[in-house]
Amino acid sequence: MQSIHSKISFPFSTFNPRLLKSVPNWQRLAANVVKERIKGAITMKLDVEKLSSTSNTIYIADLGCAVGPNAFDAMQDVVHFIQQKHTLQCPQSNTTLQFLVLFNDQPSNDFNTLFTSLPRERPYYAAGVPGSFHRRLFPESSIHFVHCSYALHWLSKVPEELLDKNCGAWNKGRIHYTNAPNEVVQAYASQFAKDMEEFLCARAMEIVTGGMMTIIMPGLPNEMPYSQLAASLMYDFMALTLMDMANEGLVCEDEVDSFNLPIYSPSPAEMASVVEKNGHFSIEMLELTNPASLVDGPVDIKAWVIHVRAAMEGMFIKHFSTDIIDEMFDRLTKKLFMFTEQVESGYKDRTQLLVVLIRK
Repeated sequence: MQSIHSKISFPFSTFNPRLLKSVPNWQRLAANVVKERIKGAITMKLDVEKLSSTSNTIYIADLGCAVGPNAFDAMQDVVHFIQQKHTLQCPQSNTTLQFLVLFNDQPSNDFNTLFTSLPRERPYYAAGVPGSFHRRLFPESSIHFVHCSYALHWLSKVPEELLDKNCGAWNKGRIHYTNAPNEVVQAYASQFAKDMEEFLCARAMEIVTGGMMTIIMPGLPNEMPYSQLAASLMYDFMALTLMDMANEGLVCEDEVDSFNLPIYSPSPAEMASVVEKNGHFSIEMLELTNPASLVDGPVDIKAWVIHVRAAMEGMFIKHFSTDIIDEMFDRLTKKLFMFTEQVESGYKDRTQLLVVLIRK
């Protein structure tokens, strides 16, 4: 089984921003929910005076940056918060901090679009670093702050067991661990734990002692079945739609059986366990927040599907064909409209995980 990096490309490298021009920027709204929490963590926990004692340049990494503009907003905020902390800690200092932001994503990411979209007036220098964040990206002890928003829920590869017909984790007729047997769920959970261990080990080599890392990603409350979330309904209906199309001869059933979304949403307990097992970071904040708290009114199903398509379209095209994509997402939208009440009830209050770590 090839890794997702070579088989279907990492999702952010196939992100289609054109689809989002006419809909609300939900990821930005979700990030804004935790903006003040990140500011508080930097103010209370990041020792900027110590970090800047040997150099007046602060190195920041944004992992899974895609093509902006959310990455630019996040980096603007982080730089501003660190500047405020420096002023608070060092009121008599004549040192002016400089910032270098290292934008990272897969080599196939559209870095040209990223850098042509950079704000002309910005408080930092910028550079691109292509590569998988599950491996080393930067020199040892060179990074002061790492930000990773809505990237770590993408697994590095689809669990191999899902395609083994002789294994209890064979995920026939489904494309996710939603409403799947426990063997499927465990295969996903195991792959997430392996990916996080690699990610944390790589960052531990790169982040200076006392440096900070913030992670924002989908999550779910401890002990809550994933099937209770709105995303569960989305993935179930995707599978049903593809199976309907297979029955009509529009796609091959074997293609459906061999397609699985490499997405995992951990609970706070799971995340705490992998961080504590790794041992290189202290957990300064780990909490669930409400990503929909800034969205007024009912769920806009059409806009929701557009956001999902923007992130996943590349994976579907590589596995199936371009010809069926419009039909599949049209059918999916219609199915979701038929179950509006279930979609609304699936939007739980706390489904966004915020993690703040300090390098020991």
